[in-house]
Amino acid sequence: MEAALDRYLGPDEDDGESVRDCIGTMNRQLEQLAADVRLVTEAVALQARFQFAMAPRLPAAALHEACQRGAERFDEFAAQVSARVHQGRSLVRETLDRHSAAVQSAPDDDREKMARSQTSAESAAADRDVAVPVDDSQAHAMPRQAGTGQMSMLQLIVRVFLPFVGAYYLSFLFRTINATIAGSLAAEFGLSAGNLGLLTSVYFLTFAAAQIPIGILLDRYGPRLVQSAVLLAAAAGAALFAVSDHFLLLLAGRALIGLGVAAAMTSGLKALLLWFPGERVPLLNGLMIMMAASGAVTATLPADWLVAWIGWRGLFNLLALGSLGCSLLIFLIVPKIVPASPSASGTTKIGLKTIYADPRFWRLAPLSATCIGTAWSLQGLWAASWFNDVDSLSRPALLQNLLMMAVALSLGALVLGVVADRLRRRGIGPGQLLSSVAILFIAAQLALIVRLPLPSCISWVFIASVGAATVLSYAVLAEYYPKEIAGRANAALNVFHIGGAFALQCLTGLVVQLWPAVSGHYPAIAYQAAFGVNVALQIAAAIWFTLPSRASVQSGENYQQLAAKRSELLARGFLRV
Repeated sequence: MEAALDRYLGPDEDDGESVRDCIGTMNRQLEQLAADVRLVTEAVALQARFQFAMAPRLPAAALHEACQRGAERFDEFAAQVSARVHQGRSLVRETLDRHSAAVQSAPDDDREKMARSQTSAESAAADRDVAVPVDDSQAHAMPRQAGTGQMSMLQLIVRVFLPFVGAYYLSFLFRTINATIAGSLAAEFGLSAGNLGLLTSVYFLTFAAAQIPIGILLDRYGPRLVQSAVLLAAAAGAALFAVSDHFLLLLAGRALIGLGVAAAMTSGLKALLLWFPGERVPLLNGLMIMMAASGAVTATLPADWLVAWIGWRGLFNLLALGSLGCSLLIFLIVPKIVPASPSASGTTKIGLKTIYADPRFWRLAPLSATCIGTAWSLQGLWAASWFNDVDSLSRPALLQNLLMMAVALSLGALVLGVVADRLRRRGIGPGQLLSSVAILFIAAQLALIVRLPLPSCISWVFIASVGAATVLSYAVLAEYYPKEIAGRANAALNVFHIGGAFALQCLTGLVVQLWPAVSGHYPAIAYQAAFGVNVALQIAAAIWFTLPSRASVQSGENYQQLAAKRSELLARGFLRV
């Protein structure tokens, strides 16, 4: 035995390879085989994830039966793979052989066409990979950007990011400008609190009504054409508002403005998804909202200085020109895109009906709409009324508080984006952060209602910052749906944001005017009652969002079944971790 060990395990310079060398070679071959299996496993997993993302969501009642069918098909799949492995029949080799046989048996003309088709497909794929830095797992479903070439990040910032930030900036400015000019409008046209609430909120009404059509158009034609077209309505509305001599004309101008900036947010988000790498989209999203929210800053002291200089009519003439210029800028310098056909992209499998039938969407929408809609409606009008009627602030002090709120809104987008990114690394998703922000938002409003002995500007600053919580809501949606339908998914939720802002702004005005004004000022109890109604709606929505739904529990059970089946395949050697 010792001689045998020395013979086979000891150094052997005369008889070729030693056993140790053979074992080393076999080890390297096994490592290569393991790497190949991992590649195959990842390819299968990516395809499975794509199928799960694109398949319409089934009703809760049908999920159990679907899982049973899936388990049966898994067993059949495993049996087929096992049989092919034992028989030495390669499906890849069979496919290649059939393709080669078809090419050889085809006529010469058809053979040339097939060769040209294959070359064109490879060239198009290469163009897609070079032109746009998108997620490889979904590159085949994305539209192709024409004329981008190998654009640097600086060129993308200048030609894509900044133009859409400009459009979103105008949206924020138009949304909050009425808080600054409300006194001038009320004095010139004799408007009551209800009229002011309707005039300000009609912006949200047309904004919300346009969301679904705009979301569909964005997914079909791209953000460049859609945004540049609708901004023309904002320019027309601002011009009409500037020349109005009657309340109805003011209403019509404000409605046109809401329609004109309705695509600002969704087109910006869509542009980020189309032209920028996926890992940079959350940061760019926060930066876009932060920079655009400076429009709310412009609507405070800077706008008041302009009103004192050229009047509110002159200010709206300037805004009309700015909207027209931004429309032309987007149309001329943003790269064109060639929309992908629905059959190629697979986007027809998930539409608005699927989104609105998803119970996860209906758990998110009420909380997001009541909190963000309230923040927008209060900052857009009723914060200034509170400072004037309840806190009895002077005009300069009122504008300074509005300025602080606008800055808080701008910084809130960046802070929430960074916090969400850090918490995600620790396993805390944006949904949990959104519920925490909602609780603090409710507490800030209660501090105003019960008149805690604190400066009211502290509560108002936090209320304004919650207006940027769309960063969290859209991050939750991104976990639910693939980016190919981002325009429709974001628009579907934005309907509730804007619609909630419209309804809550009108409701607040109707409740406030139930109390008679004294010397042009409404009493504090009027605002407390109106804000109390808003808080009650938010508490109900927060409870609905926090409690697990029956569909979610059923989905969890189905996931456990799939996990058990995956473990079985791992044990049988068909998958590798």
